[in-house]
Amino acid sequence: MRRNGGGWPTMDLLRSEPMQLAQLIIPIESARPTISYLGDLGLFQFKDLNADKSPFQRTYAAQMKRCGEMARKLRFLREQMIKAGLSTSTRPSAGTDVDVEKLEVKLGELEAEIIEMNANNEQLQRTYAELAEYKLVLQKAGEFFHSTKSIAAIQQRELKAQSLGEGSIDSPLLLEQEMVTDPSKQVKLGFVSGLLQRDKSTAFERILFRATRGNVFLKQAVVEEPIRDPSSGEKVEKNVFVIFYSGERAKNKIVKICEAFAANRYPFADDTSKQFQMITEVSGRLSELKTTIDVGLLHQASLLQDIAHQFEHWNLLVKKEKSIYHTLNMLSIDVTKKCLVAEGWCPVSATTQIQNVLQRATLDCNSQVGAIFHVLHTEESPPTYFCTNKFTTAFQEIVDAYGVAKYQEANPGVYTIITFPFLFAVMFGDWGHGICLLMATLYFIFREKSLSNQKLGDITGMIFGGRYVILMMALFSIYTGLIYNEFFSVPFDIFGPSAYACRDLSCRDASTQGLIKVHSTYPFGVDPVWHGTRSELPFLNSLKMKMSILLGVAQMNLGIVLSYFNARFFANDLNIRYQFVPQIIFLNSLFGYLSLLIIVKWCTGSQADLYHVMIYMFLSPMEDLGENQLFVGQKFLQVMLLLLALAAVPWMLFPKPFILKKQHEERHRGQSYAILHSVDDPLEMDLHPNSHGHEEFEFSEVFVHQLIHTIEFVLGAVSNTASYLRLWALSLAHSELSSVFYDKVLLLAWGFNNTLVLIIGIIVFISATVGVLLVMETLSAFLHALRLHWVEFQNKFYEGDGYKFQPFSFTSLSEEDE
Repeated sequence: MRRNGGGWPTMDLLRSEPMQLAQLIIPIESARPTISYLGDLGLFQFKDLNADKSPFQRTYAAQMKRCGEMARKLRFLREQMIKAGLSTSTRPSAGTDVDVEKLEVKLGELEAEIIEMNANNEQLQRTYAELAEYKLVLQKAGEFFHSTKSIAAIQQRELKAQSLGEGSIDSPLLLEQEMVTDPSKQVKLGFVSGLLQRDKSTAFERILFRATRGNVFLKQAVVEEPIRDPSSGEKVEKNVFVIFYSGERAKNKIVKICEAFAANRYPFADDTSKQFQMITEVSGRLSELKTTIDVGLLHQASLLQDIAHQFEHWNLLVKKEKSIYHTLNMLSIDVTKKCLVAEGWCPVSATTQIQNVLQRATLDCNSQVGAIFHVLHTEESPPTYFCTNKFTTAFQEIVDAYGVAKYQEANPGVYTIITFPFLFAVMFGDWGHGICLLMATLYFIFREKSLSNQKLGDITGMIFGGRYVILMMALFSIYTGLIYNEFFSVPFDIFGPSAYACRDLSCRDASTQGLIKVHSTYPFGVDPVWHGTRSELPFLNSLKMKMSILLGVAQMNLGIVLSYFNARFFANDLNIRYQFVPQIIFLNSLFGYLSLLIIVKWCTGSQADLYHVMIYMFLSPMEDLGENQLFVGQKFLQVMLLLLALAAVPWMLFPKPFILKKQHEERHRGQSYAILHSVDDPLEMDLHPNSHGHEEFEFSEVFVHQLIHTIEFVLGAVSNTASYLRLWALSLAHSELSSVFYDKVLLLAWGFNNTLVLIIGIIVFISATVGVLLVMETLSAFLHALRLHWVEFQNKFYEGDGYKFQPFSFTSLSEEDE
C-alpha cells in the first residue's frame, strides 16, 4: 500500500507491500492497552518469542485461565438460550463498555442462578410427573375396583336368589353356616399398583407368573396418551397395573420385580371415600405445581432474554480479552521485569500508524516511559501482504488457493480479475444465460449489508463471498454471448441485417445453391444466418478451435513475460538470459507461428490446411508447401523457427547450471565480492539468491532440477496449448445443450397447440436450463477456467511458496467460533 503525493494509500496488487521486521519494547504497565490498540489497528503480526515454553509456563497463564473460564460460562449461557428457543442478537449491543472484572462476577452469578433454576425446575417437573402418574393410577385402579365390586354384588345377589329358589331342606342350614363362619379364618388378599412401560408389560407378566408360580392376579389398563416419565423426562406409553397377591413372600418378590422393570409403584386404598379424597388432594397439588413451574419458566425466559440482548457484546469482549493475553504470552519479558519485548512484521507504510498507537497507549496509562519502535535487519523472508478490497479479495483468494505469492513476486491476481471471468465466458457464451447469472448475483450485491451480518450456509456463503467474481463472469458471458450471437441458443440480428440472403425470394434453392452476400459484413459477432444451417457446426468448430489456440498462446506468453519482470525485479540476470529468452523463443517458434498462420488465413481467406503445414514443418521442413503456402518466404521462415526451437532446448538446459557452479567456486576463492547491505535502510533485503557464500552447492542437484524444468516446459508447451482446446469443447457443448433444450423441449411443446403440454414444456425447459446450464455448466466452466489459470498460466512464472501476512486483529474475532 504505497502512498502517492496526496498522502492516500494506493492499491497495488502487482507486488506485495514492502514489509519490515520491527521490535517493540513496551513497559509492563502499558502492555495491555498497547496490544489492544494494535489489535484495533490490525497491521502487526507478532512472532512467538516463547515457543519453547508450555502454555502454563507463560507470563499471563492465570489471565488466560480466567478468560477460558468466562468463555465456558458464555457457552453454558448460549446452550441455555438455545434450549429456550432464543437467538442471540447478530450485532453487539451498543451499550456502555463492561469492565472485564465486573463481567466475570456477573457471569458467575448468572451461571449459579440459572443452574439453581434448572435444578428447581427439574425437581418440580419430576414431582409433577409423579403426581400425574399417581392420579392416573388412582383413576384407572379406582375404575377397576368399582367395576369389580359391582360385578361381585350382582353375582352374590344372583347366587342368593338361586339358592332360595331351589327350596331344599338343607339350604337354610347351609346359608346360616356360611353366615356364621369365623371372619378370622377368611383369607385377605394384598395388592400393589403402579405404572409400567407398555413394551415391557408382556415380559413383566411372564416373570411375575414364573416367580410366584401363578399365585398372583395381574390386571392392566392401557393409558391412551403417552405420559412423561419422572426419571427420564421423556414421554413414553405406559400401562396401569394392579397385582393381587397372598402372603409377605409374594409381596417381596413383586416389589423386586417392579424395581427390576423400572415400574413406578404408588399407594392405593380400596376404600372409595379415601380414593376420592386422594384424587382431590393430588389434583390440587398438580394445579399448584403447574402454576409454580410456569412462573419459574417465565422468570427464566425473561432472564435469558435479557442475556441474549448483551450476549454478543459479552462474547466479543471475552474473545478480545483472551486474544490480548494470548498475544502478550508471545512476548518475552525483559531481565529487569519492567518491560516486554515483542517482535513481528508490519508494512512499511504502517510505521507512523503503529507509532501513534504506541504513543496513545502511553498517554492513556500515564506511563513515564513510552514504548519503543525499532526496525530490525534480517535475512528472513517477510510475509506476503496484498491490500485488497471487497471486489479484489475473491480474485486474490483464487490465486492464494494455489499458493501464496513469494514476497514481492509478481501477483497473478491482477490479471485474474480480467482473464478468469473472460475464459469462463468463452466456455459459457450465451447472453441470455449471462443475464440470468447477472440478476442472481445482483441480488447478493444489493443485499450484501444485510447478508454479511447473517450466518449463511456453506454453499450460499461461497456464492456470497464470490459475488463479484460471478458479476464479472456474467458480464463477460453477455459479451461473448453477443459475439456468438446466442440468446438461449436463438440468434438475433441486433447489430444490423445479415450479410447473406437467398438467390431468389422463395429461398427454394438455399439448401443446394447456398446464399449470396448482399450486404456488408455483419458488424459484431457471428452472423445470425449461420445458425440452423448445415455448415453451422463446421464453421463454429473451426472458429472456436482457432480462437482457443490464440487465447491460450497469448496467455502463456503473458506468463513468460511476467517471469521476465520477476527476474528483473529480483536482479536475476541468469533467469533472463537462460530461462526467459529461450522459453519465449521456443513457444513462439512453434505455437506463436501457428497463431500467425491462423490470423493470416483469416485475413486472406486462404484454403491452406494448417494441420498439414504444422506436421510437415517437423517431418519434411525442406519440402515445397504448394497450395498450403500462405505468404512469400514461409518455407524459409519455418526452417529458421524450427532451428530456433531446437536451439532453445540446450539453451535452457546447459548454461545455467555451469554458470552457477562457476559463481560458487569464485565466491569460495574470494574472487567475487558483494556490497554489504546498509543497516540503516530497513527496506533493503537480500534480493540476490546466489549471494550466500557459505551455503552448500550440489551441482548434480542443480543440473537435475534444470533438466526437469526444461523437460517440463518443452512438453508443457505442447500439452498446455492442447489444454486450451477445452475452451472450444465446453463452448460447443454449452451451445449444443442449449439448442437441444430449446428445439426438443420448448419448440416441441409449442407445436402441440395444447395449453397443458405448453405449460409442462415451459416448466421442463426452465428446470433443465437452470439445473444443467446455469448450475452444472457454470460449475464446470468455473473449474476449467480455474485449471487453466493454475496450471497453464501460473506455472510459467509463479512460485507461490510464500506465506500470508496474518496480523493480530480484532476484526476476525466475530467470524471465529469458540
